[in-house]
Amino acid sequence: MWQTLLKKFEKYPAQAKVLKLLFERGFQVNEEGKVTSGSIEIAHTQLAKEAGVDRRVVDATTKTIISDELLSRIFKNVHSIPFLRDVAPSLGLGVIIIIPEDAADVGILAEVAGLISGSKVSIRQAVSDDPYLTDNPRLTIITDKKVPGELVDKILELPSVKGVSIY
Repeated sequence: MWQTLLKKFEKYPAQAKVLKLLFERGFQVNEEGKVTSGSIEIAHTQLAKEAGVDRRVVDATTKTIISDELLSRIFKNVHSIPFLRDVAPSLGLGVIIIIPEDAADVGILAEVAGLISGSKVSIRQAVSDDPYLTDNPRLTIITDKKVPGELVDKILELPSVKGVSIY
């Protein structure tokens, strides 16, 4: 899917950077070409600064998005979510970060979730990096309590798991 989107910008690498930023942050692009998060407008100058491009590149990217049926449908409907990883310890929640052997393998989340639920730990959130968008994808699982050490040992025994971090 990601390659299909990037192909539309193959002649415009600066616009591809903007597209990736918009998608990673879950920003929408409305019918007027304005970038939003919900009903909050985000200045094209701020996006340009973050992406390391000129504001006009952001303008051109949003024009392309609203003129393309697939891109328009995606960017009118994409949403960001609150990612609990960095605040979980303050909330008394556990964090497990899985480093997969191959993030494109099928069933990694199912295997890990099975072990977690078997240990009577509840999953509050699971966020998996897309292996096509991220160089070093991770599976981050937020649990309702700190994770016991024996559960980490069991997760490490899974053939699909290369490493585990907890906090």
